[in-house]
Amino acid sequence: MAVPLSDLTRMPDPQLIYAADGTRLATYSWGDVDAPVVVLVHGFASSTRDTWVLTGWARRLTDAGYRVLGIDLRGHGKSDKPHDPDAYAIGTLATDVETVLDTYLVEDALYVGYSLGARVGWEVVRDLPQRIHRAVLGGVPDGIPLERLDIEQVRANIEDGTPVEDQTTKNYMTLTSRVPGNDLRSLLALAEGMRQTRTIDPDPSNAPTRPILFATGTKDAVLEGSRTLAAAAPNSSFFEIPDRHHFNAPGSKAFKDAALEFLAGS
Repeated sequence: MAVPLSDLTRMPDPQLIYAADGTRLATYSWGDVDAPVVVLVHGFASSTRDTWVLTGWARRLTDAGYRVLGIDLRGHGKSDKPHDPDAYAIGTLATDVETVLDTYLVEDALYVGYSLGARVGWEVVRDLPQRIHRAVLGGVPDGIPLERLDIEQVRANIEDGTPVEDQTTKNYMTLTSRVPGNDLRSLLALAEGMRQTRTIDPDPSNAPTRPILFATGTKDAVLEGSRTLAAAAPNSSFFEIPDRHHFNAPGSKAFKDAALEFLAGS
Protein backbone atom coordinates (compact mmCIF):
# COMPACT_ATOMS: atom_id res chain seq x y z
CA MET A 1 0.00 0.00 0.00
CA ALA A 2 1.38 3.41 -0.95
CA VAL A 3 1.81 6.12 1.68
CA PRO A 4 1.12 9.84 1.22
CA LEU A 5 3.84 11.98 -0.31
CA SER A 6 3.75 14.20 2.76
CA ASP A 7 4.80 11.34 5.04
CA LEU A 8 7.82 9.82 3.29
CA THR A 9 10.05 9.86 6.36
CA ARG A 10 7.71 7.47 8.18
CA MET A 11 8.00 3.81 7.31
CA PRO A 12 4.74 2.09 6.37
CA ASP A 13 4.01 -1.36 7.66
CA PRO A 14 5.96 -3.83 5.53
CA GLN A 15 4.16 -5.90 2.94
CA LEU A 16 5.57 -9.42 3.39
CA ILE A 17 6.29 -11.54 0.34
CA TYR A 18 7.34 -15.18 0.43
CA ALA A 19 10.49 -16.21 -1.40
CA ALA A 20 10.70 -19.65 -3.02
CA ASP A 21 12.28 -21.16 0.11
CA GLY A 22 9.65 -19.67 2.42
CA THR A 23 11.74 -16.72 3.62
CA ARG A 24 9.56 -13.67 4.20
CA LEU A 25 10.77 -10.52 2.45
CA ALA A 26 9.67 -7.11 3.72
CA THR A 27 8.73 -4.64 0.98
CA TYR A 28 7.53 -1.04 0.98
CA SER A 29 5.78 1.08 -1.65
CA TRP A 30 5.45 4.83 -2.12
CA GLY A 31 3.83 6.91 -4.81
CA ASP A 32 1.28 6.45 -7.59
CA VAL A 33 0.79 2.75 -8.33
CA ASP A 34 0.55 3.56 -12.06
CA ALA A 35 3.83 5.50 -12.18
CA PRO A 36 7.12 4.06 -13.51
CA VAL A 37 8.68 1.83 -10.86
CA VAL A 38 12.10 2.26 -9.25
CA VAL A 39 13.26 -0.69 -7.15
CA LEU A 40 15.58 0.23 -4.25
CA VAL A 41 17.92 -2.36 -2.70
CA HIS A 42 20.18 -1.45 0.23
CA GLY A 43 23.60 -2.68 1.33
CA PHE A 44 25.03 -5.03 3.96
CA ALA A 45 23.74 -4.51 7.53
CA SER A 46 21.40 -1.74 6.36
CA SER A 47 17.72 -1.58 5.39
CA THR A 48 15.29 0.27 3.17
CA ARG A 49 14.72 2.78 5.96
CA ASP A 50 18.39 3.37 6.68
CA THR A 51 19.70 3.67 3.13
CA TRP A 52 16.77 5.08 1.17
CA VAL A 53 14.25 6.78 3.43
CA LEU A 54 16.36 8.62 6.01
CA THR A 55 18.68 9.87 3.23
CA GLY A 56 15.82 11.29 1.17
CA TRP A 57 15.94 8.96 -1.84
CA ALA A 58 12.33 7.80 -1.51
CA ARG A 59 11.11 11.39 -1.34
CA ARG A 60 13.24 12.58 -4.26
CA LEU A 61 12.18 9.72 -6.51
CA THR A 62 8.50 10.03 -5.67
CA ASP A 63 8.60 13.79 -6.18
CA ALA A 64 10.13 13.07 -9.61
CA GLY A 65 7.07 11.02 -10.54
CA TYR A 66 8.18 7.47 -9.79
CA ARG A 67 6.58 4.72 -7.79
CA VAL A 68 9.20 3.55 -5.30
CA LEU A 69 9.42 -0.11 -4.31
CA GLY A 70 11.84 -0.81 -1.45
CA ILE A 71 13.07 -4.27 -0.49
CA ASP A 72 14.69 -5.35 2.77
CA LEU A 73 17.13 -8.05 1.71
CA ARG A 74 16.80 -11.34 3.57
CA GLY A 75 18.77 -11.06 6.80
CA HIS A 76 17.99 -7.34 7.05
CA GLY A 77 15.33 -4.92 8.21
CA LYS A 78 11.91 -6.49 8.70
CA SER A 79 12.67 -9.49 6.49
CA ASP A 80 13.33 -12.95 7.91
CA LYS A 81 16.89 -13.56 9.10
CA PRO A 82 18.01 -17.14 8.43
CA HIS A 83 21.17 -18.39 10.14
CA ASP A 84 22.01 -20.89 7.38
CA PRO A 85 24.74 -19.70 4.94
CA ASP A 86 23.04 -21.67 2.16
CA ALA A 87 20.19 -19.16 2.31
CA TYR A 88 22.42 -16.31 1.12
CA ALA A 89 23.92 -17.24 -2.25
CA ILE A 90 24.17 -14.21 -4.51
CA GLY A 91 21.81 -15.91 -6.96
CA THR A 92 19.23 -16.36 -4.20
CA LEU A 93 19.29 -12.66 -3.35
CA ALA A 94 18.85 -11.80 -7.03
CA THR A 95 15.95 -14.24 -7.35
CA ASP A 96 14.32 -12.58 -4.33
CA VAL A 97 14.19 -9.33 -6.30
CA GLU A 98 12.53 -11.12 -9.21
CA THR A 99 10.00 -12.65 -6.81
CA VAL A 100 9.10 -9.21 -5.49
CA LEU A 101 8.62 -7.90 -9.04
CA ASP A 102 6.40 -10.86 -9.85
CA THR A 103 4.30 -10.43 -6.71
CA TYR A 104 3.76 -6.72 -7.34
CA LEU A 105 2.99 -7.49 -11.04
CA VAL A 106 5.80 -5.18 -12.17
CA GLU A 107 6.96 -6.04 -15.69
CA ASP A 108 9.20 -3.01 -16.30
CA ALA A 109 11.33 -1.31 -13.67
CA LEU A 110 14.38 0.79 -12.98
CA TYR A 111 16.84 -0.44 -10.36
CA VAL A 112 18.90 1.46 -7.79
CA GLY A 113 21.18 -0.51 -5.48
CA TYR A 114 23.93 0.40 -3.08
CA SER A 115 26.90 -1.74 -1.95
CA LEU A 116 25.58 -5.29 -1.54
CA GLY A 117 22.34 -4.16 -3.17
CA ALA A 118 24.36 -2.96 -6.14
CA ARG A 119 26.22 -6.28 -6.36
CA VAL A 120 22.85 -8.05 -6.35
CA GLY A 121 21.74 -5.54 -8.98
CA TRP A 122 24.57 -6.62 -11.30
CA GLU A 123 23.01 -10.09 -11.32
CA VAL A 124 19.45 -8.81 -11.65
CA VAL A 125 20.18 -6.49 -14.58
CA ARG A 126 22.21 -9.17 -16.35
CA ASP A 127 19.57 -11.88 -15.89
CA LEU A 128 16.43 -9.77 -16.42
CA PRO A 129 17.27 -7.32 -19.22
CA GLN A 130 13.69 -7.53 -20.48
CA ARG A 131 12.42 -6.14 -17.15
CA ILE A 132 15.19 -3.83 -15.86
CA HIS A 133 15.90 -1.16 -18.45
CA ARG A 134 18.28 1.12 -16.56
CA ALA A 135 20.14 0.75 -13.27
CA VAL A 136 22.20 2.77 -10.83
CA LEU A 137 24.78 0.69 -8.97
CA GLY A 138 26.40 2.65 -6.14
CA GLY A 139 29.47 1.66 -4.16
CA VAL A 140 29.65 -1.74 -5.82
CA PRO A 141 32.80 -3.79 -5.20
CA ASP A 142 34.23 -6.33 -7.61
CA GLY A 143 35.20 -9.76 -6.34
CA ILE A 144 33.52 -11.64 -3.50
CA PRO A 145 31.24 -9.43 -1.37
CA LEU A 146 32.42 -9.05 2.24
CA GLU A 147 35.68 -10.83 1.37
CA ARG A 148 37.64 -8.70 3.84
CA LEU A 149 35.42 -9.65 6.77
CA ASP A 150 37.25 -12.02 9.14
CA ILE A 151 34.55 -14.63 9.63
CA GLU A 152 36.38 -16.54 12.36
CA GLN A 153 36.83 -13.42 14.49
CA VAL A 154 33.13 -12.60 14.17
CA ARG A 155 32.17 -16.15 15.08
CA ALA A 156 34.42 -16.11 18.16
CA ASN A 157 32.92 -12.80 19.22
CA ILE A 158 29.41 -14.24 18.95
CA GLU A 159 30.25 -17.46 20.77
CA ASP A 160 32.32 -16.23 23.71
CA GLY A 161 32.80 -12.49 23.40
CA THR A 162 36.38 -12.65 22.09
CA PRO A 163 37.34 -9.11 21.05
CA VAL A 164 37.63 -8.48 17.31
CA GLU A 165 41.14 -7.34 16.39
CA ASP A 166 40.96 -6.86 12.62
CA GLN A 167 40.11 -3.20 11.91
CA THR A 168 38.03 -3.86 8.80
CA THR A 169 36.02 -6.45 10.69
CA LYS A 170 35.58 -3.99 13.56
CA ASN A 171 34.17 -1.50 11.05
CA TYR A 172 31.65 -4.08 9.85
CA MET A 173 30.70 -4.86 13.45
CA THR A 174 30.15 -1.17 14.15
CA LEU A 175 28.00 -0.90 11.04
CA THR A 176 25.97 -3.89 12.16
CA SER A 177 25.32 -2.49 15.63
CA ARG A 178 24.30 0.89 14.24
CA VAL A 179 21.04 -0.32 12.67
CA PRO A 180 18.35 -1.44 15.16
CA GLY A 181 17.14 -5.01 14.71
CA ASN A 182 20.26 -6.39 13.05
CA ASP A 183 21.03 -10.01 13.90
CA LEU A 184 24.77 -10.65 13.92
CA ARG A 185 24.37 -14.40 13.38
CA SER A 186 22.32 -13.89 10.22
CA LEU A 187 24.79 -11.35 8.86
CA LEU A 188 27.64 -13.75 9.55
CA ALA A 189 25.70 -16.43 7.66
CA LEU A 190 25.28 -13.97 4.79
CA ALA A 191 29.04 -13.36 4.61
CA GLU A 192 29.64 -17.12 4.57
CA GLY A 193 26.98 -17.61 1.92
CA MET A 194 28.56 -15.02 -0.34
CA ARG A 195 31.81 -16.99 -0.29
CA GLN A 196 30.11 -20.15 -1.45
CA THR A 197 29.45 -18.56 -4.82
CA ARG A 198 32.29 -19.59 -7.09
CA THR A 199 31.81 -17.42 -10.17
CA ILE A 200 31.67 -13.97 -8.66
CA ASP A 201 34.12 -11.73 -10.52
CA PRO A 202 32.69 -9.79 -13.47
CA ASP A 203 33.00 -11.53 -16.81
CA PRO A 204 33.05 -9.04 -19.69
CA SER A 205 31.48 -11.64 -21.96
CA ASN A 206 28.54 -12.01 -19.57
CA ALA A 207 28.13 -8.48 -18.21
CA PRO A 208 24.78 -6.65 -18.08
CA THR A 209 24.01 -4.98 -21.39
CA ARG A 210 21.42 -2.48 -20.20
CA PRO A 211 22.53 1.11 -19.46
CA ILE A 212 24.09 1.33 -15.98
CA LEU A 213 25.36 4.29 -14.00
CA PHE A 214 28.11 3.21 -11.62
CA ALA A 215 28.61 5.69 -8.77
CA THR A 216 31.24 5.45 -6.02
CA GLY A 217 32.68 7.93 -3.54
CA THR A 218 36.05 9.51 -4.20
CA LYS A 219 37.16 8.37 -0.73
CA ASP A 220 35.74 4.84 -1.03
CA ALA A 221 38.18 1.92 -0.82
CA VAL A 222 36.16 0.08 -3.49
CA LEU A 223 36.50 2.89 -6.05
CA GLU A 224 38.83 1.00 -8.37
CA GLY A 225 36.83 -2.20 -8.00
CA SER A 226 33.75 -0.28 -9.08
CA ARG A 227 35.64 0.97 -12.11
CA THR A 228 36.52 -2.62 -12.97
CA LEU A 229 32.86 -3.56 -13.02
CA ALA A 230 31.97 -0.48 -15.05
CA ALA A 231 34.63 -1.37 -17.61
CA ALA A 232 33.06 -4.82 -17.97
CA ALA A 233 29.60 -3.43 -18.74
CA PRO A 234 29.30 -2.27 -22.36
CA ASN A 235 26.69 0.47 -21.80
CA SER A 236 27.92 2.00 -18.58
CA SER A 237 28.95 5.40 -17.32
CA PHE A 238 30.79 6.29 -14.13
CA PHE A 239 30.19 9.01 -11.56
CA GLU A 240 32.57 9.77 -8.72
CA ILE A 241 30.57 10.94 -5.71
CA PRO A 242 32.62 13.91 -4.46
CA ASP A 243 34.15 13.80 -0.97
CA ARG A 244 32.26 10.68 0.13
CA HIS A 245 33.38 7.34 1.55
CA HIS A 246 31.47 4.06 1.43
CA PHE A 247 29.22 4.66 4.42
CA ASN A 248 28.08 8.23 3.78
CA ALA A 249 27.74 8.22 -0.01
CA PRO A 250 23.98 7.46 -0.05
CA GLY A 251 23.29 10.81 1.61
CA SER A 252 25.05 12.78 -1.13
CA LYS A 253 22.87 15.25 -3.03
CA ALA A 254 25.24 15.01 -5.98
CA PHE A 255 24.68 11.25 -6.07
CA LYS A 256 20.91 11.68 -6.06
CA ASP A 257 21.06 14.35 -8.75
CA ALA A 258 23.23 12.18 -11.01
CA ALA A 259 21.01 9.15 -10.47
CA LEU A 260 17.78 11.02 -11.24
CA GLU A 261 19.24 12.50 -14.40
CA PHE A 262 20.41 9.06 -15.52
CA LEU A 263 17.12 7.31 -14.73
CA ALA A 264 15.24 9.90 -16.77
CA GLY A 265 17.31 9.10 -19.87
CA SER A 266 15.79 7.28 -22.78
